[in-house]
Amino acid sequence: MRPERIREDMKPLSITIIIPVKDEEGNILSLCAEIEKSMETLKCSWNCLWIDDGSSDGSLDLLKHVRQKNPRHQFIVLEKNFGQSAAFMTGFHYAKGDLFVTLDADGQNNPHDIPVLVRHLLKTKADMVNGYRSKRRDSGVRKFSSKIGNFFRNWMTGDSIRDVGCSLRVFRRECVEGLFLFKGMHRFLPTLVRLNGFNHIEQIPVHHRARHTGRSKYGIRNRLWVGLLDTLAVRWMKWRKVNPRVKSTSL
Repeated sequence: MRPERIREDMKPLSITIIIPVKDEEGNILSLCAEIEKSMETLKCSWNCLWIDDGSSDGSLDLLKHVRQKNPRHQFIVLEKNFGQSAAFMTGFHYAKGDLFVTLDADGQNNPHDIPVLVRHLLKTKADMVNGYRSKRRDSGVRKFSSKIGNFFRNWMTGDSIRDVGCSLRVFRRECVEGLFLFKGMHRFLPTLVRLNGFNHIEQIPVHHRARHTGRSKYGIRNRLWVGLLDTLAVRWMKWRKVNPRVKSTSL
């Protein structure tokens, strides 16, 4: 099958894939190979921006190795562990692409879904396309906590995001310009994008895989209860947020 050239209004697009990394030395090389293979189907400019969020294993050494083999892979090293939201936000700041793709470094997101998300965004002219895990490969506790978190966030924010815990998504770079950074921000990204004035958000199913190596950095204590409190803050922001639109100017 011949690779499809991705164009919008006849202008070639560039894509930056943003991946936070915290102690994922067992997953980096295989994920790199999958990303490179999946991006072959999109005839466009792309790069992958890895954000090392205070790893204490051999993750950084592997990122240096990957960078030497393929300059499309770049990395940023944070001073210490700041959390997933800070890592994503750092990537948003340094990324150069027209479109941003986000995914986790643990291998549970399937990079072969990236072209599907990109094509859907261009076809529908959406601002953001979120993936939702149609068949989750997680423990019952993680599924239960996510179900409660999704319900509560949607109820409090008035949104209808099926799976806020799925990091695999694609969106236009302007969607995240000027966002306020706080811990746990990434779990509210679609809602914050709407607050930023970008309302066309699509949702499509994506694959989800069991973790092969390493262990999750998040559990019911540091994910569920803090997330419920964060929801109250986002609800307040939605109530008070103002997006002024300029009608005319003499400048």
